[in-house]
Amino acid sequence: MSSPASSPALRLFVALELPDEVRFELVRWRAAVFADEPGLRPVLPEGLHVTLCFLGAVVASAVPSVLEACAVLATRRAIDVRVGEPLWLPRRRPRVLAVRLDDDAGHLGSMQAALASALAAAGVYEPEPRPYLAHVTVARVPRGARVRARGLSTPARIAFRGHRVTLFRSRLGRGGARYEPLGSVELAASS
Repeated sequence: MSSPASSPALRLFVALELPDEVRFELVRWRAAVFADEPGLRPVLPEGLHVTLCFLGAVVASAVPSVLEACAVLATRRAIDVRVGEPLWLPRRRPRVLAVRLDDDAGHLGSMQAALASALAAAGVYEPEPRPYLAHVTVARVPRGARVRARGLSTPARIAFRGHRVTLFRSRLGRGGARYEPLGSVELAASS
């Protein structure tokens, strides 16, 4: 979404946060991968998350509307998720190394769809035409570099409960993006 000259544009996305132990395991697994693929640029451990909706450039004055749309998730229950298989995205000329997340009950996809609908109704998001793929980006392929999408060992299949969804501002810079939380929604405790 473009911004008028009177209000600065912020690069925003909404994500399910990961517990520290999941981040630690993904960083540990990634270190072994980097031994064979040294050209990858790691995502900082504190930056590991599950993007639900990437909004892109949004006017700063729209942040309250974005947070209000995110509140649609406040009545949702925390979801049980499991770390899955590694993925090269896209497959042909990979730009990122990611790890799929598995959610047998389909709650993560349902949550993402509800959020996308609320953000679209608020006029701050255009839903993507492709199906949602729950994943964590663990490394990026630097501009101009190429990697071969080869098979990789699978990280530990840690199960965890996702309970916080956060609106982040992404600040691009040397050394990778830095993420600033602007507001969160706590999902209801599961029974």
